[in-house]
Amino acid sequence: MSGDLLGAGLIAVLKQKFPGVRFVGIGGPAMIAAGCESWFSMERLSVMGIFAVLGRLRELLDIRKTLKRRFLEQPIDLFIGIDSPDFNLPLAGYLKRQGVHTVHYVSPTVWAWRQKRVIKIRRDIDLMLTLLPFEEDFYKQYSVPCKFVGHPFATAIDPQIDHQKAKRFWGYNQSEKVIAVLPGSRGGELKFMAPLFLETMSIIKKMEPDIKFIVPLSSAQRREQFETVLNHYGEDMPVQLVDGHAREVLAGSDFVLATSGTITLEAMLLKCPMIVAYRWGVITHALFSPLVKTKFIALPNLLAQEEIVPEFLQDEATPEALAKALFQLMYDHSRCDQMRRRFTQIHEQLNTNANEKAAEAIAELIQEQAG
Repeated sequence: MSGDLLGAGLIAVLKQKFPGVRFVGIGGPAMIAAGCESWFSMERLSVMGIFAVLGRLRELLDIRKTLKRRFLEQPIDLFIGIDSPDFNLPLAGYLKRQGVHTVHYVSPTVWAWRQKRVIKIRRDIDLMLTLLPFEEDFYKQYSVPCKFVGHPFATAIDPQIDHQKAKRFWGYNQSEKVIAVLPGSRGGELKFMAPLFLETMSIIKKMEPDIKFIVPLSSAQRREQFETVLNHYGEDMPVQLVDGHAREVLAGSDFVLATSGTITLEAMLLKCPMIVAYRWGVITHALFSPLVKTKFIALPNLLAQEEIVPEFLQDEATPEALAKALFQLMYDHSRCDQMRRRFTQIHEQLNTNANEKAAEAIAELIQEQAG
């Protein structure tokens, strides 16, 4: 979903710079509305974890094979892969060997793990667009053409947003404590995070009987998946389910319990005190955790290079630990104020009008190649 929003913003600016430009490939609702002709559902690519990928591997390879064929049958001038590096980077490499210029928007976390990927990136990508400032320095060490553009969410989100107005929109009064719960936008994430977060919510409710929970779900499939788990916790769970509108939900919440991912960046930009967690399969964790070279999983902490928000990974992510940390945060006003100050500093750093900068960098690449 975050990649869909990034793509839509980029399309809007590129259409201004190149009237008559056509966009084809794979996009979600936002990119389609912006003018992208999507040949496959974005949902089919939304998989994480080794077993989720293996279960859909044939379909994913067939989609990529079809894209290769169609991009050459209807010759494209430029390929822009947005995130999804294990799908997009090999496709970019193939297309570049056929003479197509390539851009990748949103750096894979090569600075955190599997760093040898940077060699293939240097070979296959004409321009890397990064959202985070420290990524540009990393790529320069390996002579990869790179441009830090900031994050479009930092420009789109008003730093002076009226949280109380947003809270009233969702039907809550000022005195009520509201926790936004974000269990992830992919089916594989919800498989692990929905039970974890619902058990955490159950503990919090016992500690704070008047608490309210609001949960935005990214699609009808994710809502159905979450409701199936929710049914095990009885009908008295004080939870409001919302179709989409995660940003608006965050704006109207006092605290956030979130799955690690782009949503933690949005929560940070909205100045929401938060707890971050992540779980995946035991085998996936055993295979990939030794390759990780970063201390943090939450984007606010990665950006600050220090732990601003409490984060819990795999075995540390238990309902008891999350509930304790969240309960403590709810009553530690000094900690919350400190979080908000650091969030504001990072917001200012990322607010660079990213859509425009990304489009400008792409336009320069096109002009250079044409020249």
